[in-house]
Amino acid sequence: MSTTDILVARGKRLAAGAGALTTAVTLGATLLAAAPAQATPSKSKPYGTVAAKGGMNERQYPSTDSSVKGFLPHRAQVGLACKVRAQNVMGNTVWYLTRDRKSWVSAKYMTNTGFVKYCKDLSRNRVEPSGVAKNAKG
Repeated sequence: MSTTDILVARGKRLAAGAGALTTAVTLGATLLAAAPAQATPSKSKPYGTVAAKGGMNERQYPSTDSSVKGFLPHRAQVGLACKVRAQNVMGNTVWYLTRDRKSWVSAKYMTNTGFVKYCKDLSRNRVEPSGVAKNAKG
């Protein structure tokens, strides 16, 4: 075998290897791009993390005039059931109903993770009034 034949054979192997490498890199990039979409479950339940350094109060109703039901320390995480627009707290009118504690917290001092539906949207889907209830008076 001549030197030229050896170089041609090496060149073909390098080209084949480069093609396989290109395919692997392309496939890897595709999988990396798809990974974040798969990592986040679409039906995960939203939760909030207390952002206020001094913690925050949980209220009976979505208002600072309402009774205090509890206290959440800084960085505490709590499940969020739904949200409403109510009393303005320093420019933010959103209040969250906590999932397990059934108390209200101001969104001003929470960082939420996940999509939180409005409470009116939840109650509309959960209970369909019967014909009798729809026409009831008094």
